[in-house]
Amino acid sequence: MATNKQQYDKMTKKASPPSPALKNCLNAFWIGGLVCSTGEGFKLLYQYLEFSEDETKAAVSVTLIVITAILTGIGIFDKIAKVAGAGTIVPITGFANSVVSPAMEFKTEGSILGTAANIFKLSGPVILYSTLAAFVYGIIYWITTIV
Repeated sequence: MATNKQQYDKMTKKASPPSPALKNCLNAFWIGGLVCSTGEGFKLLYQYLEFSEDETKAAVSVTLIVITAILTGIGIFDKIAKVAGAGTIVPITGFANSVVSPAMEFKTEGSILGTAANIFKLSGPVILYSTLAAFVYGIIYWITTIV
């Protein structure tokens, strides 16, 4: 059965209805805000416990990473991400999820060739390109401050 472009476009529109953009943006906003507010809450908790500034920064990061890793491991983070969309890509939680997900996916292939070989499959490009971007921005900053 041959289809022309118009029939194909009609089938495509029927198969993929438009996404509710406003709803998706609102969900990303409030859930992303909730993630950031949770981090701020941990910061206040650690300050109340009289952690130093450096200890507080490290403890908040580690706490958010551990919580995200646990939620990813038990399948809850994916459900949250399905509703929140980009709201869960807050750097620290998104990074933790991008490390744990491949580790879980490839664990059946063994510790070395499965988990270890694939654990940074998603986060590796993020590390690479963020480092490259930081270098480029640093060069631009250096050039603009000299002139």
